This record gives sequence, C-alpha cells and structure tokens, in this order.
Amino acid sequence: MADAYIYDAVRTPRGRGKSDGSLHEITPIELGTQVLEALRDRNELDTSAVDDVVFGCVAPVGEQGANITRTAVLNADYDESVSGVQINRFCASGLEAVNMAAGQVMAGQSDMAVGGGVESMSRVPMGSDGGAWPTDPDVAFKTYFVPQGISADLIATKYGYSRDDVDAYAVESQKRAEAAWKDKRFSGSIVPVTDKIGIEVLDHDEHMRPEATMQSLGALKASFAELGQNFGFDSVAIQKYPEIEKINHVHHAGNSSGIVDGAAAVLIGTKEIGDKLGLKPRARIKAYASVGSEPTIMLTGPSFAAEKALKRAGMAVGDIDIYELNEAFASVVLRFMEALDIDHSNINVNGGAIAMGHPLGATGAMILGTVLDELERSDKETALATLCIGAGMGTATIIERV
Repeated sequence: MADAYIYDAVRTPRGRGKSDGSLHEITPIELGTQVLEALRDRNELDTSAVDDVVFGCVAPVGEQGANITRTAVLNADYDESVSGVQINRFCASGLEAVNMAAGQVMAGQSDMAVGGGVESMSRVPMGSDGGAWPTDPDVAFKTYFVPQGISADLIATKYGYSRDDVDAYAVESQKRAEAAWKDKRFSGSIVPVTDKIGIEVLDHDEHMRPEATMQSLGALKASFAELGQNFGFDSVAIQKYPEIEKINHVHHAGNSSGIVDGAAAVLIGTKEIGDKLGLKPRARIKAYASVGSEPTIMLTGPSFAAEKALKRAGMAVGDIDIYELNEAFASVVLRFMEALDIDHSNINVNGGAIAMGHPLGATGAMILGTVLDELERSDKETALATLCIGAGMGTATIIERV
C-alpha cells in the first residue's frame, strides 16, 4: 500500500454564521473556490496532476447542492480532467473527505487528490437538508432520538461535569485561541477571503470572544433546558439511560461551538508525484478510522475512533504528541480527555470551535491543518485529529511529520 503525504493545507478564516457576519455575502461556491485556488497558487500546482477533489458539506442543498465540489473545481479553473465529489458524514465531513482522498492515494487509485470541505451556515442554515432521523416519528422513537444539545448535557450529567467545569473549559479555549492569533500561529494556513473585485473581506476568525470570563458565561441561560423539559427530550434520554434521574443542563452558546462560515482544503499525494512536481511533503497520514457509537448520547464517538485508529497504526495513546478534538460542546472534550487519560496541555493547544466556530463540512479539514501547523511550530512528530458526529459516530486521523 502506498503512503499518502500531506503537501499543503489551507483554510479560510471563520466568519460569523449570521446575516451580519463578514462572509455572509460570499457564496459557498466562492469559499470552496478560493481554497482550491490557494492550493494551486501556493504550490505552483499543475492541476492536471490532481485526480480527484473530495469536499465535505453537511447541508448540500440550495447554493451548496448539486455536487458543490465539482462546481468549485471548475470555478477555480482546475484542469477539466479533475473530478469532484461531495460527501456528508455530518460534523466530520471535512476530515472524512481528507481520509477518502488519502485512501485513494494509499490504494494506488490516485496519485494526487484534495480533501476538504465547505459550509456557509449564514446562507444555508444548519438542518436545511432535513432527514428522517429527527423528522420521521417511527425512526425517532426506535432510535431514542434527541437533539445534540441534549446529548451534550447527557454526557455532562452521566460523567459528572458541572456548569463550572464546562464554563472553565470554554474560557480556556478562548484564551488559547487569542494567544494563538496574537502569536500568528495560523498565518501559514489562513487564506484571506476576497469579494468579486478582489477586496479582502475577512482575514481572521471573527467569532472569538477573548473577553469571556467565568462570570460572563455564568450569566448565560442554559440553551437546551426548555427543549429537554418542555418538548420531552429529557424523558427520551432518561428512558435510554435510566440510571440518570434528571438531566443537568449546563451548555449554552458560550461553551458550545459557534455557527460560522468557512472552507478548507488539504493537498495529498504519493511521494513520486510530489517529487515530479517539486513539492516537499509535510506529513504522512499514518492511519484513520470511523466508528459508530450509541446515538442518544451521540457525541462519545471520538475516543472509540481514536482507539481504533491507534490500533491500526500500532500505537498507544501516549505515542501521540498533540491531540485535536473539535469542540462541539465542552463536555465532549472533557469526556474524551477522561476516557483516554489525556492531559489538557496536550489537546486543542490553540483553542477550538468554542472560540473560533465550527463550519460543519469544513471543520475536520481545518483542524487537521491546524494540528499539522502546530507539530511544525512546536517541533513535535505525531498528532491525532478527531470529531464527534451526529447520530452517534466518530472519525479520527493520525499524522506524522516527515
């Protein structure tokens, strides 16, 4: 099996996913186009060498529908021989896209491919694509469906994380993100977004709230209490987990991932194609894995995916220098650290989605690029990136510097 090397990784800044966000006027096809253009231009890439582009997109409807990836490939003026496909593994779509591109290379079916993702949450709101799981009563009843926020509060309740615990984690995420931006740790990967006439509209993650404190977060109302208590979802969760007497609602906008717009792309290929094109590999994809997990608690999949990927790589938890887990909700990261016995100093060292936001289809590719940059900055060797996923899943990828 061939090795799959990462040659470059780029992302847009994350814009607030609201009508007043800086990227609201930028269409999702433009976001996807601009990261593809950046990969091409930064690497002086002969795009005819790229076999396929795989993009994640979680709400592939409207402006994001009809295989947005192939349209972005054409709009970015890649060679017309380059194919494109859109995939959806919910929040891990961007990382799954990278894994699929890498899998093509490992299997010898592509010499070079791009994995990434795009999501404009201000223009195509989360949930726009519908789906049977939350809307078909038979399916929802059979699977004990609850919304993700209830699942996050269920994790906090089951594993004993208090409101102070999740708020403290959120404050630290904001501090780390602010420090990372001040130290210009993202500058090597960020592609400023421009409008149609080339004027720069955003060059930084604008969702950040570095002024957040335990006091300011403590003043926020729990976001999912009414949903759980008045719409019956707490009762559904307790039916599935009868050992729990009452759900402790601890999550709110300040300790959950932000709704944002953004895109990312990762260039992957064999050693041979890199040598031919004069490209220097930055890292090798060592292993990856996706798993299913219990769908009511939903968000505990990352530890199982990480364990599966580690087993495939012949590695142990302690062999990983840096972990990167998408901060969908604070309790998700707290549970992951506890399950794998990971110290907070070794995970999300530059903050995460609580501070900077979670553009659903793009986040997985974004955090893989972030952790690669951090490996190089800190002169470390191995990293594992992972995300929790709706309907109970997890995806993880292990990389090592070369």
